[in-house]
Amino acid sequence: MEYNIEFWNALDCLMQQSEVIIDRPKGTVHPKYPDFLYEVDYGYLRDTVSMDGNEIDVWRGTHKEQRIDAIICTIDLMKKDSEIKILIGCTEEEKEKIYHTHNNSAYMKGILIRRL
Repeated sequence: MEYNIEFWNALDCLMQQSEVIIDRPKGTVHPKYPDFLYEVDYGYLRDTVSMDGNEIDVWRGTHKEQRIDAIICTIDLMKKDSEIKILIGCTEEEKEKIYHTHNNSAYMKGILIRRL
């Protein structure tokens, strides 16, 4: 457990070195799944790489303080992959929405890890 602070500091460093791009704003629909509505801003960190070969995904909330406050680790049984998604400035209500987004299907499951 002593490395928790270093983990969060490393994520902070990564975010400071990368631009947050919101390509799916709150209220828009998913480009492949028109029934899926984004309830929180969704995007990625420019010039980063995640497990799926794309950039690291982020959820950006409406909290005044825009700092990393949680991550969600996901397993996608359809794509047979796993990822982490960074939550930035999310209220508790937004964290709940994000958590449910990643657990509403039989094919995707996620676990939310809050920053202490």
